[in-house]
Amino acid sequence: MIADLKPYIAPKDSGVPWLGEVPGHWEVLRTRDAVEMRVSNIDKHTKDGEQPVRLCNYVDVYKNERITERLPFMAATAMPDEIGRFRLQAGDVLITKDSEEWNDIGVPALVEYAAEDLVCGYHLAILRPRKGRLTGTYLLRTLQSPAVASQFHVAANGVTRYGLSQDAIKSVILPVPPPLEQAAIVRFLDHSDRRIRRYIRAKQKLIKLLEEQKHAIIHRAVTRGLDPNVRLKPSGMEWLGDVPKHWDLRRNGRLFIQRNQTGFPALPILEVSLRTGVRIRDFQHSARKQVMSEREKYKRAATGDLAYNTMRMWQ
Repeated sequence: MIADLKPYIAPKDSGVPWLGEVPGHWEVLRTRDAVEMRVSNIDKHTKDGEQPVRLCNYVDVYKNERITERLPFMAATAMPDEIGRFRLQAGDVLITKDSEEWNDIGVPALVEYAAEDLVCGYHLAILRPRKGRLTGTYLLRTLQSPAVASQFHVAANGVTRYGLSQDAIKSVILPVPPPLEQAAIVRFLDHSDRRIRRYIRAKQKLIKLLEEQKHAIIHRAVTRGLDPNVRLKPSGMEWLGDVPKHWDLRRNGRLFIQRNQTGFPALPILEVSLRTGVRIRDFQHSARKQVMSEREKYKRAATGDLAYNTMRMWQ
């Protein structure tokens, strides 16, 4: 598909440093000139005297690239004027306006399903493309571009929670080709997206099979040993089955002791992570704001110790 594409003859300077040159016949517009924007104020509450609605919430947008009929929309209520103003239309693009993380700002989702009672919820903004300017499908792909999305990230205000002002949303700069070219770009990206998703699903299936194989190898090695011809005996435990006849069975309490050495406030604080194992906690750059008081009461860990998180040992 890429082989059929031809280079543009006359590029021009977009006037925006991060965007650089664009094809000469493209426009460079701010969102205020390309879309109609509405910031929803409909909350999740159900109130007497209001009309029942289905609410498209923050999580629906954050976790889904497309808003479809299959999503489990929340039941809520709203006033008639709110329903009229924030009712979703096919072709709208919703973006996350507020978040606890700056890089979760401006995440887009395309509305493919609309209904009389389906409205946009709080912490979201509706971007409704102006006819003749751009399409919702192209706007979705544009907002997914890191260069465009970074404008939301830079404009977000906050410390522990981040948000976009209406002016910040309206000031984002978009590269806008003619409608026919928008459609061609969308077809190309949708085609590429389908292929990449197929590759991802195949890799995920392979990873799952390899994980199962890994656990099977570990289980056999630690319950049967490495000699396939070893004589076995019943372990007395259904979940364990037979074990080599010359092995002992002992409880953890007879194999380990807890290290209870305290009084080392100068040592770094360790944390146990499901993803990264045991590591030194980074207080300077971490998003978490805990203050570790009474460090002398923390227990010292040494090389060769087993460290575990008592809250998440089931994992």
